[in-house]
Amino acid sequence: MKKRITILSFLAVVAGLAFQAAAAPISRNPYVGAIAVDARTGAVLFEDNADRPAYPASMLKLVDMFLLLDRVQQGSLRLDDMVRVTKEAADMGGSQVWLDVRESFSVEDLMYALMIQSANDAAVALAIHAAGTREAWVEQMNAKARELGLSRVTHFQSPHGLPPGKGQRPDITTPRDFAKLCQALLAAHPEVLKYTSETFRLFRANTPNPMEMRNHNPLLRGLAGGMAECDGLKTGYFRDAGYSIALTGERDGARAIVVIMGCEDKKVRNAKGAELLRLALSKASRAPVAPAPAVAAPAPEAEGAADAPTDDAEEADDGAEDAEEEAAAAEPHGHAWRTIGLVALVLFLGAVAGMVVQRRLLLK
Repeated sequence: MKKRITILSFLAVVAGLAFQAAAAPISRNPYVGAIAVDARTGAVLFEDNADRPAYPASMLKLVDMFLLLDRVQQGSLRLDDMVRVTKEAADMGGSQVWLDVRESFSVEDLMYALMIQSANDAAVALAIHAAGTREAWVEQMNAKARELGLSRVTHFQSPHGLPPGKGQRPDITTPRDFAKLCQALLAAHPEVLKYTSETFRLFRANTPNPMEMRNHNPLLRGLAGGMAECDGLKTGYFRDAGYSIALTGERDGARAIVVIMGCEDKKVRNAKGAELLRLALSKASRAPVAPAPAVAAPAPEAEGAADAPTDDAEEADDGAEDAEEEAAAAEPHGHAWRTIGLVALVLFLGAVAGMVVQRRLLLK
């Protein structure tokens, strides 16, 4: 019996140590891990410990946005739907917009609060409104992770990313997994940039006491050297997690995504973010330029031809070379005169060359 108690005590200690390790501080200098990818192709442009587990903190609110925009796209949720604030949402701590159970807000207002203010109370209010319970919403967050093919390391426990409470585990992911999620979000819902690029917005704007919301992402406002290209996505922080950031930006038709997790210092995170985003934008592929519209030949002036489409208009190709060929075909007389002029120029140059050769022979 004594031996059994000793074994049970040992197992309890091991389990306790394992749990402490799971929720222990993980931040380091300059970061736990980082990755930069081409947003269009998913190609990795930079990586350093990209598969190391880390705590996303408030970055995981991008998963909330993914699910919400999925519902808006499907028609099961409207941006102007009113969300009633529950006590569970109003009781949330950390960054918030101080929701009250007597209030209701539109889905879109709370989405702005989610992205700009990183409001935990808005996250819970939206989760309960969309899924019925916070637990059901978290299940859907993890289902989305599986749908996107993220690794088994990634597992979400909350809709807000706050540090775990007593007996709870932290939200966890890797830089590579989160970059993959960001790429899928931008591909499916580019309109998310409308929310992530806002640096300032009033909450309760039409009330006597509006609240000023300011985005926590400093790269939206630019750092030394300028980062005008940055238009998202989300920051994250709590003490044990360290400072993290998911960035995206566009330059000259190229878009890149950078994920940095677990920095000890916020200034280091911001500087590394700017550095990697610049690097990634210089390497990312450019989106193909839209070709010039095809120029159709004028319709023949035969009887009844005005009602019939021309062959050129029916078979016009989007390529620029084809468009030029069609434009040339539309002006046959101009093309003939250009040909005659070119022949005359060649004959003239030939005559000049002959005279030069003949003069040199005479001199000799």
